[in-house]
Amino acid sequence: MSQRFQITRAAELESLQVFRDFIAECCARHAIPNEIVFDLKLAVDEACTNIIQHGYRGMDPGSIILALRFEPDRILVQITDFGHVFEPDDAPMPDVTAALEEREVGGLGLFLIYQTMDNIDYQASDDGNTLTFTKLYRA
Repeated sequence: MSQRFQITRAAELESLQVFRDFIAECCARHAIPNEIVFDLKLAVDEACTNIIQHGYRGMDPGSIILALRFEPDRILVQITDFGHVFEPDDAPMPDVTAALEEREVGGLGLFLIYQTMDNIDYQASDDGNTLTFTKLYRA
């Protein structure tokens, strides 16, 4: 049996804390381990920050819809926005082996999402842009 929760907020940096609190509350209902909650917050924070800073660039800030679905062995996260289309495969992966002073500023968001989540999918359509990722865990 799965359970789904959803929240919609403006695509503004102030909404990030609301999303983090929402994740914490939903995970607490399902006794999700703190390490998993941390990973989910990090991935959602990075994805939503990218939407806010890049997805709606040059547009009025729209909304971000965050949905969580809890299944017995996984949590599915779906983030939907209505900004510019983004192709994750086109984003360069950062060189995390380079010395700190040689690294570009930024660019770690997708890297962190890929490092913390088990499956990632992105779809763009007339209904919006949807990033879906899955975090596996043992109950």
